[in-house]
Order: sequence, then structure tokens, then C-alpha cells
Amino acid sequence: MGKQYNIESELFSGVYAGSWSVPKELPARVGDTRKILRIGVPKETFFQENRVPLTPQTVGVLVANGHEVYIEHDAGLGTRFSDKDYSDAGAIIKYNVADIFKQADYLCKVTPLSGEELELLRENQTIISAVHLGSLTPDQLNVLMKKNVTALGFEFYQGKDGSLPLVQMMSEIAGVSSIHIASELLTGKNNGQGILLGGITGIPPAMITIIGAGTVGYHAAHTAIGMGARVHIIDQEISKLRRIQRELGAGVFTSVAQHNYIHDAVLASDVVIGAAFSAGSRAPIVVTEDMVSQMRAGSVIIDVAIDQGGCIETSRVTNHDEPTFINHDVIHFCVPNIPSRVARTASTAISNILGPLLVDIGDSGGVNHLLKYNEGLKEGVYIYRHHLTKKSLARMFGMTMKYRDIGLLIATM
Repeated sequence: MGKQYNIESELFSGVYAGSWSVPKELPARVGDTRKILRIGVPKETFFQENRVPLTPQTVGVLVANGHEVYIEHDAGLGTRFSDKDYSDAGAIIKYNVADIFKQADYLCKVTPLSGEELELLRENQTIISAVHLGSLTPDQLNVLMKKNVTALGFEFYQGKDGSLPLVQMMSEIAGVSSIHIASELLTGKNNGQGILLGGITGIPPAMITIIGAGTVGYHAAHTAIGMGARVHIIDQEISKLRRIQRELGAGVFTSVAQHNYIHDAVLASDVVIGAAFSAGSRAPIVVTEDMVSQMRAGSVIIDVAIDQGGCIETSRVTNHDEPTFINHDVIHFCVPNIPSRVARTASTAISNILGPLLVDIGDSGGVNHLLKYNEGLKEGVYIYRHHLTKKSLARMFGMTMKYRDIGLLIATM
């Protein structure tokens, strides 16, 4: 009988090999192309950002592969990962952010670089982080191009199936979390109606309307059904509605995004989840103030699209310290960074994607070599060799003169 693998233990004690792992005693790849990476994780400074891009378990995998990992002091504090957790995994703890930028060639962050961090960048470093299109500026792009860094964005990086794994994971967390938040806000303690989301024997459950049938909407619906709520999903794309109807079954009913359907659904709902997004632009206003004003007192609105401006007219940005406000007697929750509420889960999700990617980069001899044959990575890079390589960004900021096709830049190496 062959060896029986314990996936959980070997995933964190061995080295990644594609989507699986093998013990450290078996080298993942042999050859002269392999490169030892020096990876840095600065502490997040963005307001109320508690996530970290690499967990101690993933750091252990990277170190087992021979890579060096530098973690800034208290970088994992928001996720309950201590410096000791990281040092036990083999990381080197640094007490000055400048030391991270000085010693690491590959920098991993959750949020974009701050102004101070942009100044610390060195030539030819690789930065892996979110882009945050809503706050990105031409000045930031110009600094990255001037410093000749390779910049990989969470929003653009594609998996082998063409999906956006980092975006989808955060959207999944936001969708699931939105229902848990709604359940709590419906209680009388929070000025809600004082009702139970799933109801009990003889008392009907709450009615939830979800605007948008993408990843957020799908997982919000799945969670709400599991908690016993009645669920109504509205979207403009019939194919998305059909998928949800097929996969979630009779526990959900659907409507196309027409004004009369939206109006009637909102007024009949105890909870409205706003999950209507628009790629590369502001979220569309789908629920008007007039509709909100006619909702029952103590009803709940959670606008997950608030990081794109919100899809509900009465929404305005809130934060984790003061997450709600009341308008027309309706409770509004409009926190842009919902995954940061569950920072440990979100960090593990990010780390599970970045860990194998970093191992692949090292096994391939560096990011420049991996870019030659990894199409998903190629799609994820937006700054490369002094040029902007995402046409959408070039158009957005009027920087088409600084755009170059990344395929052509790689071909001339």
C-alpha cells in the first residue's frame, strides 16, 4: 500500500507542488533556475486594516523552501498572530519598516503602499498588494514606474481558470459576513425590529432582498438560506439568476433588475443587501431614497458596494468603530472593508493564494521568468519595466503614452 498523505499537516510543513504539497525531504524542483526569494511583509497602516498577507503557516512553507521572510514587528497583531508565531515559523522580525524595504526584493501587502512606503521602494523590487482603484492616483503610478518596480495587483491577478481568486475570496467573505451582520442588527438591542432572521415554529422568517447576483450576492444568499431566511435576489443578468436558482434551489426566488420589481422587493424586506457592482467605475444607484423611506422602521440595509460609492442612495461610508447610522428609521451598515472584521479568516484566504504563487516564482527563477509562461500572473501585473501594462488603467488616467503591452516587454528581455 502506498503512503497515506495527511493533507493538513503536509500543506503547512512541506513545500507547495502545484495545488498539493510534499515533504521537505523531496525537493519541489531541481535545477539551476531556482531562486531564493527575500520576502518582506510591512505592517499595514491603512485605517482599520487588520489583515496580513502571509500567515505563520505559509511563512513556514516559504522558509522550508529556502526563502527568507522578513516580518515587521506586530504585523500580525490584528489577526492574533504574534511575532513569536512568525519567528517560530522561521521569519526574521524587523522593528523598522525601512529595514523591510532595504532587505526584501518581494514585498507583500494587503493594502496599497503608503506615501512613506513609496519613498522606501528600491529599483527592481516586486510589490504584491491590492490596487484600490477608487483611491489610486497618477502620481502613485508614476512613482512605481520611475522606480522600475514590478507591481502585481490583487484585483487583476488571475487563476489558471481565468477567475480572480483574491477578489473572489474577499467577495465570498463579504457575502457571508453581510448576513451575520444583518442578523445581529435586526435585534432590538441595535434598534432593529427585534426579530430572528430564520424565524421559529409558527413565526415566519425575515425577508432578505439581495441586489446583485455576483460572488457577494451568491454567498450572501447561500448563507441566508442556511439560516432559514426567505431570500429574493435581483440582477440584470438572467444567466446569473439562472445559476443561483439552479444551485440554491427553491429556497430563493429571483427577479430581473426592473424598477417595479426592485421597489416592491425593497418595501417588503426586513433586510436589503446592496451588492451591485460595476467593473472599473462607480456602483450604480439601484435603491432610491424614496424606496428606503417606505421601508419598515428597524429594517436593515447593508451596502457592500460602498467601496465603489454604494448602490443605495442613502448610503454613506462608515467604519468599524461606528459601523451604522439611521436614516428614515432604517439601520444602514456601510463599512467598506468588511473582510477586515474577520481578519484571521481573510488573512488565511489571501495567504493560501500568495504562498503557492511565491513558491512558483522562486522555483521558476524569479518573477521575470514566471511571467514568460504564467498568463494569470501576466494579467495581474500593472507596472513593469518603467511602463504601465494595464490598458484599462492607462485609459482611466489618460496615460496611454506610458502604456506598453506586457507581452512585448517580456519578449524583448
